[in-house]
Amino acid sequence: MVEELLWSLRSACPIPPRLSPYAEGVQDWLLERLPRLGLPLGAEALHRLDRAGFARYAGRLYPDASEPDLRTVAALFTWFFLVDDACDGPDRLPSEQIRALRRGTLTLLHDGPRRRHPGFGGPLRRLLVEAWRAPRRRMPARWRLRFADAVGDHLDGNWREAVAKESGRPPGVDEYVALRRATSAAYVSYPLIEFVGGRVLPDAVYHHPLLRRIGALGNDLLSWYNDLASMERDRVTSGGHNLVLALAAERNVPVAEAVELVAERWRDTMGHFQAQCRAVPSFGPALDGPVATHLDGVANAVRGTIDWTLESARYPLHPHP
Repeated sequence: MVEELLWSLRSACPIPPRLSPYAEGVQDWLLERLPRLGLPLGAEALHRLDRAGFARYAGRLYPDASEPDLRTVAALFTWFFLVDDACDGPDRLPSEQIRALRRGTLTLLHDGPRRRHPGFGGPLRRLLVEAWRAPRRRMPARWRLRFADAVGDHLDGNWREAVAKESGRPPGVDEYVALRRATSAAYVSYPLIEFVGGRVLPDAVYHHPLLRRIGALGNDLLSWYNDLASMERDRVTSGGHNLVLALAAERNVPVAEAVELVAERWRDTMGHFQAQCRAVPSFGPALDGPVATHLDGVANAVRGTIDWTLESARYPLHPHP
């Protein structure tokens, strides 16, 4: 039932799909590069990474990126997914280690690779050092701060989720939605639109209330779609951290009914997302182009997540008949 619903929502999505022509080549580059950084990846692990298709995911979100920039973004995506597995997998890190990982990551992003932190080392650090090299060299200080703030918020969300799981306390719906916006890493993906596009929006525009609202709606859309796809796995491992499970518990309804409630909520939010995008005002001739690129990037994050979810072996769904 859930799989058919996912395909139905994809068909109803008004955002057109896009994919970089460099995606497959960057995927090959990624699989060749990762073992050189010391990541413990045997043949089976590399096969899983290949079938997960993180470079293809990056290629769906940033279809106009140059090949070198897509390599950078794909490496960053891989880092975030490896961190996600460490924080949320069956052998997940305890909350204090996640907090130390956050501190070490922010030390690297703020101060550069020469500054070290005891909570963050090894191959995972080497991967981030390599992936961060081009953005750190090319992008202005205000963008680097913007990106680091988003990463800090994401890792703080992972820590808060780990604390809740350790306490055995499932979240309510409103609490979960707010936390999910951090754990999804969508807010990390938005500054990368500027990295691949080569134009940084002024802070007053990037943080404009309407653009922030559109970013939150896009985050919800991709997060809730992901929750539907991962719901069966999350019933075992998430401690209630899934919108379907949170709704089922809060409203005291069967999970099957909660699935339909999430789908209805997703459709309503998509309509609101489209309306809000149409309502964005002009910021002047010099900024309207970059703002349009930003909005397209948020939309690509939604549609790219949908398409990648249905094709990636990370979510073993059956092909649509």
